[in-house]
Amino acid sequence: MTPVLTIPWGQADWNAVLPLSIVALTPLLVIAADLILSRSLRRGACIAIAAFGLIVGGIVAALSWGHPYPAFGGGFVSGGFAIVFEEVIVAGALFSLLLAAHLGRDDQAGGGIALLLWSASGAMLMAGAANLMTIFLGLELLSLSLYCLCGLAARPTAREAALKYLILSSAASGFMLYGMALLFGATGSVQLAAFAAPPASPALFALGSGLFLIGLVFKLSLAPFHAWTPDVYEGAPLPITAFMSVVTKAGALAVLARFAYAALPQHNAQAILLPLWIVAAISMLVGNLGALAQTDVKRLLAYSGIAQLGYVVTALAGTTALGLRYAIFYLVAYTFMNLGAFAVVALLSHEHEEGSQLQSYAGLGYRQPALAALMTFFLLGLAGLPPTAGFTGKLLILASSVDAGYGWLAVIMIVGTGISAYAYLKIVRAMYARGAGAALQRHVRPASLWPWLGVAVCAAGVLVLAFYPLAPSDVLPLVK
Repeated sequence: MTPVLTIPWGQADWNAVLPLSIVALTPLLVIAADLILSRSLRRGACIAIAAFGLIVGGIVAALSWGHPYPAFGGGFVSGGFAIVFEEVIVAGALFSLLLAAHLGRDDQAGGGIALLLWSASGAMLMAGAANLMTIFLGLELLSLSLYCLCGLAARPTAREAALKYLILSSAASGFMLYGMALLFGATGSVQLAAFAAPPASPALFALGSGLFLIGLVFKLSLAPFHAWTPDVYEGAPLPITAFMSVVTKAGALAVLARFAYAALPQHNAQAILLPLWIVAAISMLVGNLGALAQTDVKRLLAYSGIAQLGYVVTALAGTTALGLRYAIFYLVAYTFMNLGAFAVVALLSHEHEEGSQLQSYAGLGYRQPALAALMTFFLLGLAGLPPTAGFTGKLLILASSVDAGYGWLAVIMIVGTGISAYAYLKIVRAMYARGAGAALQRHVRPASLWPWLGVAVCAAGVLVLAFYPLAPSDVLPLVK
């Protein structure tokens, strides 16, 4: 009798990837709506369908909390760690959709929104990836969509941003892929769980780890692999800049944390990761110093992101469980602070110009007091001043880094925070200073009022997290 061949995956495997599957399949409905509906209805319908798919995906992910499972032979591991990052990615994509009135022409909106969702699904795949093949698949799904999305703005700098991101990101992916090959050669496996055992060739393993980390550091925009970030952020459409500032970072950080916490041999993990802590220290200084000279808010937030991710990686120093919880907390706080600032930029934008130039903020405190106050609140959070989640998060990171024996990182973090105050308060001064420039500004009617929802929700999140620093305990990464 001929044996019956069956697919070796069960219902539990498919349930583990159901949230990202929902997000990945929703673009098919978006494209269908874009083809069927009239031009006047396309953008609104596509945004609504995409938002609904993201919300459903986020709810399904939350319902699986407390049920970790190694799906597809350990290629994807669901659990608290993956779910937290999936929720951050869903939130980042949702808030970016609120800015989608500035995403390309009407005939480009449907395709752009579909690509954004596919990119988000790639980041969600990275959140639960537990072997090298799954990591690379998620990374490329995340990146390929972004290459197209960066060029959707109707200005020459958008094409430059897309090309620059394509070339440099491809080079970084090459480093990562070569590092993966060396890791496979040193361990004989693509499973992260296999890396914890003593490798056959420690030197080959260390070299492979270094090249692998270079690819992740590039995606995190950490110095000295950060040079692409300001140019790409400035040239890309506003919603894509906001999306990249959070979603790309969340996906890469999930892989980095899983690799650092669950994959490295315990006896030499800190030696392998030492260059990463040095990169974090450099990023905190380079990001904040670079922000001082910027007159474009998108470029300023790009340099800010370099420093902010340096803070997050600082929390991971020592690979303690408490440090990981605080890193995730600060990532969530950064999501609210950063996306709230981008939403303000969207409200100051009009059809022919994004409101990212510093001159657009001159006298804003007198023209639109509520908007100026909220922007000030977000900037104070990014600077780490009370009463914001940024202040609470930085205190927690300082405590964890000192407790882990990395006091030198804490000192550099304090210095970087002091420098950053000048960069952020420069915008606050422009909003509230009475000068000749303020009189020349006019009230801008935004292309959409949806960013107001993003501003309100983000402000509430920054305030609530300041007094109730929620950091889930079930977030240790699993690899098997």
